[in-house]
Amino acid sequence: MVILDTCVLLWLASDQSNLSAGARKAIEAHSNALFVSAITGFEIAIKCRDRKLEIPLPVLDWFTEVLDFHGVRELPVTARVAIASIELPRRHNDPCDRIILATAVINGMKIISCDRLLSQYEQAEIIW
Repeated sequence: MVILDTCVLLWLASDQSNLSAGARKAIEAHSNALFVSAITGFEIAIKCRDRKLEIPLPVLDWFTEVLDFHGVRELPVTARVAIASIELPRRHNDPCDRIILATAVINGMKIISCDRLLSQYEQAEIIW
């Protein structure tokens, strides 16, 4: 089981040439066990609202279609995940990335991500 960070989901949906060979291989190898955190939908919505990202559909429609097309399942942001994200050492200040990391740790997942800050956490198993 692997969890995709937000950039990886965006690249999977739009420009897979941005994915490393290792990321593409891991996505293929885990095609039946790909996940994203619900916080990824939140992060994409913020990027669209702030005009840092343009997608061809309303955010919820786009997000749902991308997950369905690529066989990615969404994991909720539970209280356990939210609290665990706050209890992590303060190496990364992005709350969305901390929630993705906490989700991965709680569920025993590797994270597909190019974010070097995540690799500073001993709990994180990063694939890139």
